[in-house]
Amino acid sequence: MQALIQQLAKENLSEVIAWRRHLHRHPELSYQEFNTSKFIQSKLDEFQIPYEIKVNTGVIGLIKGKNPTKKVIALRADMDALPILEENDVPYRSCVDGVMHACGHDVHTACLLGAAKILQETKDQWEGTVKLIFQPGEEKNPGGAHLLIKEGVLENPKPDAIFALHVHTTMDVGKVSFRKGKVMASADELYITVRGKGGHAASPHMTVDPILISSHLITALQQVISRKNDPFNPCVLSITSIQGGSTTNVIPDEVKLMGTFRAMNENWRLKAHELIKKTTTELVESMGGQANIHIDVGYPCVINDDTLTQKAREQANQLIGEKNVEETEIRMGAEDFGYYAQQIPACFFRLGTRNQEKGITHGVHTSRFDIDEQALEQGVSLMAWLAISVDPQ
Repeated sequence: MQALIQQLAKENLSEVIAWRRHLHRHPELSYQEFNTSKFIQSKLDEFQIPYEIKVNTGVIGLIKGKNPTKKVIALRADMDALPILEENDVPYRSCVDGVMHACGHDVHTACLLGAAKILQETKDQWEGTVKLIFQPGEEKNPGGAHLLIKEGVLENPKPDAIFALHVHTTMDVGKVSFRKGKVMASADELYITVRGKGGHAASPHMTVDPILISSHLITALQQVISRKNDPFNPCVLSITSIQGGSTTNVIPDEVKLMGTFRAMNENWRLKAHELIKKTTTELVESMGGQANIHIDVGYPCVINDDTLTQKAREQANQLIGEKNVEETEIRMGAEDFGYYAQQIPACFFRLGTRNQEKGITHGVHTSRFDIDEQALEQGVSLMAWLAISVDPQ
């Protein structure tokens, strides 16, 4: 069966590349993936795979093999793009001005379509059920995974485990990587307004300067990380935007700050939220101002199930050779796949897409992101193989 999957992935590669290029040319932003959803539906119709629609654009397919109740494995691919103007000079460059598949979701979707085709063609040769989850809105709170779970995507039937892959631009094509336990961070957005009393810049004693207060606050917030957090617990707090004032001789009435808070421990995450709020309120008020703070709670940590991930890694060793299977590094980026991992055993792994000889070296979320499309063959074969070879029990 392993050899058959590899053969079919190779035979279907040109078709999968065509799907990926179509998706790349026609990107759609989070929760607006209507044409992407229709394209996926047309392919599942072609493969004769039944499906249903959830959260407007999400497509949930079901493939039943022999003895379909033996196990249920979910395979997930996200399908939204980013508001980035593409700078690549390639035939499949984005046709949508200012929108680009800069995070590889076109790759993920194409790989899952390819795996679905193979699994449907071979369903009389493997046991269990495979649930296909083509998910909207990974790039934007509250996260398509969260919304799909609320609509029952993990029920009827309930998966015993779930897998997803993600492009990895610092790993060479031909390789994949796995990691047990913590893989990616939680992500929360910080919105702070510091209010003071504006006035003439030459008379600061008659004002309550929100710019000065904000400068102290930015420094103080870093102490939440450097003095309250265990140094062995990865964590990041970054203020990324300061908006206040418009000229040289006027102290403004208020300053708006924005930033992000990332953590790898859910208990610390909640404690840190309270410390951030307390530090902000008390420091601003001690300097005569007023503070309003909102923490938009985002995605949870991605925590891979130890047993499932070990089994998946062993199967990957069999499929592509142990020398091509690496250890994923912890990343402070975030992924709404963490919502699935909170509900059922999950494994989020990486697919190498880099090829320095071809100049394919740019990172995700950049205007020059691209992949070595040979990676699609491996992504297709590995998703299909994991779905039928891994026993989640």
